[in-house]
Amino acid sequence: MKLTRFWLPVLIALTLLTTPAWSMGDSLSPLETVKTLLNTIQKIENGDKLTDKQQTANKKNSEKAVTILDVELVSQKTLGKYWDKRTEQEQGKFVTILGELFEWVAFPNSAKFFSELKLEYGETKEKKGIATVPLTVTHKEEGEVQIDFVLKKNSQRWRVVDVVLDGVSMRSNLRTQFYKVLKKKNYPELVRRMLKKLEEAKG
Repeated sequence: MKLTRFWLPVLIALTLLTTPAWSMGDSLSPLETVKTLLNTIQKIENGDKLTDKQQTANKKNSEKAVTILDVELVSQKTLGKYWDKRTEQEQGKFVTILGELFEWVAFPNSAKFFSELKLEYGETKEKKGIATVPLTVTHKEEGEVQIDFVLKKNSQRWRVVDVVLDGVSMRSNLRTQFYKVLKKKNYPELVRRMLKKLEEAKG
């Protein structure tokens, strides 16, 4: 399976933490957390002519999925050395934009991707507050691919902080994309591109 088929939703987001209305219980295990994330994403419907009811349901499911990600930590790690150079206000804005890109771009595209796959979960491994939930996905044309969901416990809740596809880290992939823009251009240009992509997604 080509890497772009899985990472495309995230990379499109390039070219959280708001306070959500929906909150997950503290008792979910890492495996249950990942299952909840994927089940929620799979409920998101795609199409140019969605009804108001479908759009409302999509928004609810996207907001629910965002709460399962530690978008603030992902933001810090993907900006890396550039994170501390930003003001608190800039950091907050970046997290909000990235969260909205997941909601409007990544999740709808991921819904298409996972709808075509058979999911088989492996044994969860946990060490020092970090858990890895292995998942084997079977594509009807391209065979099996291993995906590892990495979670960290934060405020008594497990949240996804990275996804690794056949050894390729989502966080590292995003950081590479961000750094290309930051090195060739600057931070305002990165934000401009993200906002443009968000505007295009919202139509």
